[in-house]
Amino acid sequence: MTINQFLDTSYTAFHTVANAEAMLAEHGFTKLTLGKDFAIKRGGRYYVTRNDSGIIAFVAGKNNVFNIVESHTDSPSFKVKGNSVTEGNGVVRVNTEKYGGGLLYTYFDRPMKIAGRLLCRTENGLQTKLAVSDYNVVIPSLCIHHNRNANDGFAVNAQVDTLPLLGLTGSDIYSTLTDEKVIDGDLFVVPVTPAFAAGTHNELLCSPRIDNLTSVYSGLSALIAAEPHDIAVCACLDNEEIGSGTRQGSPNWLEQVLCAICDALGLTETQAFAARENGFVLSADNGHAVHPAHPEKSDPYSKAYMGKGVMIKHHVNYSTDGLSSALFKHIASLADVPVQDYYNNSAVSCGSTLGLVTSRTLGMRTCDIGLAQLAMHSACETVALCDVEHMKAALLTFFNVTLDGNNATL
Repeated sequence: MTINQFLDTSYTAFHTVANAEAMLAEHGFTKLTLGKDFAIKRGGRYYVTRNDSGIIAFVAGKNNVFNIVESHTDSPSFKVKGNSVTEGNGVVRVNTEKYGGGLLYTYFDRPMKIAGRLLCRTENGLQTKLAVSDYNVVIPSLCIHHNRNANDGFAVNAQVDTLPLLGLTGSDIYSTLTDEKVIDGDLFVVPVTPAFAAGTHNELLCSPRIDNLTSVYSGLSALIAAEPHDIAVCACLDNEEIGSGTRQGSPNWLEQVLCAICDALGLTETQAFAARENGFVLSADNGHAVHPAHPEKSDPYSKAYMGKGVMIKHHVNYSTDGLSSALFKHIASLADVPVQDYYNNSAVSCGSTLGLVTSRTLGMRTCDIGLAQLAMHSACETVALCDVEHMKAALLTFFNVTLDGNNATL
């Protein structure tokens, strides 16, 4: 599966995990069941899922050390309020709420679909069904003639302005997605602009969900290609965009899986502790490149650019410290992967990632990294295509190194 195919078809976290499972199964990974003893062996390739929206894959190398890459499967969108539609003024609209911190005005007047998970009643109980509408919906903007000040500033009201048109008629959503009896669901309205190349040399990749599916794809691709000596783990967790507070989004789940791996490999409590203490986590989540129209939003002295390599993210909201940054720089150098340091403009608020809470939960060295991109949380984001390859190469090298204290060797 190419990066473009992955971006185009990973409409929601549920679809992302389905695509991840397909990639892993194609390359010999075995699915394990949470809540049951893991039957694993050294050199084996395995994965587990939770809630159909989070996935953790690993290769059990010979050394009792964890090399972990984490990312998240969700992206900003609009969550559908059950099966709710609203009729009036000649149309039927889908009743939605914001999911995550999307750049709302970018979602207007573009093709979108309803996608997610349905829970259907069958003779054997509830059955999970992936869903994506075979039709498009659209959020129409108010014309300039009725909003003369739109270009001077437009405050979006999420309850009024961003409800997509379902059509001229219609009474519910579920019946448009399946003929089965739906009990409930987790549906989202998502942009479906196909990933495309831009630039005179096709050097830019533009697509919905670049944040953070480029990290998910890079991590999975690297793990599939890896031949690790340590225990290589690729954790793709859900709900980071809304705080990572769910059971499928919390690093507590990652900790549970690490404990299950240690138990299955027969590690003592001391060995299990050492596997974390001597290990390393890369929290892969994209960051901000210098915007060509607004360079003043970036740090005036330390800037990150598209096409210049993997970004190491430094801020009190991130897990990176001097040690973890230096160790990642060393690992990247083993593969001749360019890296660049990102520092936030001190007068501009900074986001957060899984890194800090993972470092706290697991007690492990952690470094926040990502790709330098533009238009984060827009309905269509932009990144340098070469940086996706840089990330894949860096993560492959990370999975293949042997970690020994503050050193890493191939």
